[in-house]
Amino acid sequence: MASTIVECTDAFVTLASVDVERLVKFYSHLFGKSPQNYMPNAYAEFNLPGLRLGIFQPRETHRQEFEAKGGSMSLCLEVRDLEEAILAVAQAGANAHLTAIGYSPPGEIIVASHGREIYAYDPDGNRLILHQSPGTDR
Repeated sequence: MASTIVECTDAFVTLASVDVERLVKFYSHLFGKSPQNYMPNAYAEFNLPGLRLGIFQPRETHRQEFEAKGGSMSLCLEVRDLEEAILAVAQAGANAHLTAIGYSPPGEIIVASHGREIYAYDPDGNRLILHQSPGTDR
C-alpha cells in the first residue's frame, strides 16, 4: 500500500488566546507594527521575516481547552541587538498594561556557543527566546 503524504504549500504558527486583544496589543508594540490581517476579537496575523504569526480567539465550545493551558510554546526571535530587544519587551508589556508577566525578562543573559539569549514571556505565558548570534552588529 502506498503511503499518503501531506503536500504542504505553506506553514505558519498560531497562538490561541482567550484575551486576543491583549496579546495583539503586546505583539503590535513589540514588533512596532499592526497586524496585516486583523479581525477584532477574532484573529490577527503578523508577517515577520521567515514567519507568519497568527493569534486567534478560540470558539466558545473550545475555550476551556485553551484557558487551562498557560504558555506551552516558545517563539525564538533572532535579534540584532539583545539589550534593545529586552527593552522592547519591557515597553510592550507596559503598553499592553500587563502585570508581572511581560515586563523585563527575568534572570541573566545566557552566553552559549550559539550566541547570547534571554527568556521573556508574552501576556499568555508563551516563552519568547530573544537570541543574538555571535558577530551580529549592535
